[in-house]
Amino acid sequence: MMENNKGVLEEANAAVTRGDYEGFMSYCANDTLWTFVGDTTLRGKEAVRQWMATAYKEPPTPTVSHLIAEGDFVTALGDVTMRDEDGRTALHSYCDVWRFRDGKMAELRAFVIKNEMGDES
Repeated sequence: MMENNKGVLEEANAAVTRGDYEGFMSYCANDTLWTFVGDTTLRGKEAVRQWMATAYKEPPTPTVSHLIAEGDFVTALGDVTMRDEDGRTALHSYCDVWRFRDGKMAELRAFVIKNEMGDES
């Protein structure tokens, strides 16, 4: 099951990178709960869709350095490049802890920090 959950997350992340946000959403539970620690909490697919519409105006470019699975959890550690509010490229370091339920991504606890050394173009 752990390997299946890792595969689901890899497929879901590939969909986001392609800009296929609805494809990504197909991997999420209807009642998915996302907590961006120190920032905001999203409840349900519609809240995630609305967040993606503003946060991912262009697809992000993630680089996963570690993907660790245990039980119903998969942790992804890496960096992601995306446009900030001003349209500049910004590099972020992240640690996403996903909880799976019945093969779907049911909960996310995301720790995201903007890397000040990122490209400011």
